[in-house]
Amino acid sequence: MFRNILVNALVNLGDVVLTTSALALIKKNFPQTRITMLVKPVVKDAVIDNPVVDDVIVLDYKAKENSIAKMRELIKEIRRRRFDLAISFDRKLRPALITFFARIPRRVVPSKVFDDNKSSVTMFYTDVVEIAHDLNQTLQAETYQEIVRKFFKLEGHAEPVFPKKNSPVADELLARLPPARFKIALCVKGTFPLKTWSKEYFAEVVRELRKDYDAAFFIVGAPNDRDYAEEVIKEIGGGVENFCGETSLTDLAELFRRADLFITVDTGATHIAATTGIKMVTMYGCTSPDRWHPINPNAVALTSRESCCPCTCKAEECPTYPKPACLANVTPAQVLDAARKFLSDK
Repeated sequence: MFRNILVNALVNLGDVVLTTSALALIKKNFPQTRITMLVKPVVKDAVIDNPVVDDVIVLDYKAKENSIAKMRELIKEIRRRRFDLAISFDRKLRPALITFFARIPRRVVPSKVFDDNKSSVTMFYTDVVEIAHDLNQTLQAETYQEIVRKFFKLEGHAEPVFPKKNSPVADELLARLPPARFKIALCVKGTFPLKTWSKEYFAEVVRELRKDYDAAFFIVGAPNDRDYAEEVIKEIGGGVENFCGETSLTDLAELFRRADLFITVDTGATHIAATTGIKMVTMYGCTSPDRWHPINPNAVALTSRESCCPCTCKAEECPTYPKPACLANVTPAQVLDAARKFLSDK
């Protein structure tokens, strides 16, 4: 029915990875359809050379050079490409205006995608897909797929897809590790405090695993996570490599493919790792694992299921601040139990 689709996904890394499950569903049913993604610069590596994405348009909408003239140029470029359908996975105003003024004839938006709030953004679309399920009780990837299923009248499910590339960087980084039977990756910092498990808990887990297993540890993350990772390494007592800021997203995926276990907080790297099938343990604080748990049969999601969760509190607003119960009650013993079961299977 549609041959040239523009997908708006001006969202964070984890969400971009999850949206690829909906694109996989489209490609499965309409393999000749061309899909172009509109994304933020920081996530472009997740979709460039992705098997379910044919082209990528990068929009740095916070950049100073994004004047009205620049936006007009983008609208002209999109109009030139003659898209016959636009699908919004973000419900943001800027891409809504871009696709509207680019005169894409069919423009699809969900009634909700991140929260239950109504949005006037829907007025710029020709089709509004009603999302009836409870967002917090449904995998976010399924919400993205439900948009596609309802609009195209499809059935079935698909999993997120991530590019697979050779990575000399991953090989070079792993060469810095001491010889060991197991390679264990850690992600120690979430995008905000109520996602970040304590340094003391991470230190206890690493020290206990070292007692029982011949293992080398490394921390992954963004460049601005590096200093915090050093603090965690100091708490552990050293002996852990800090790879924060040293990888592209595809390098990161290759690190996971070469590792034996990933212990992580809820972050975008969690969803990249899930696409590799690595054994993984994820700790959830204020977010719901019912909605955000890794789509990976080798994943364990740990949560204390506090009555106040999921929430959108700032750290200082949390009733149990500075030690949020949602994270404090996910204990090192639980993480160690899950990690030992995975390592014992090796």
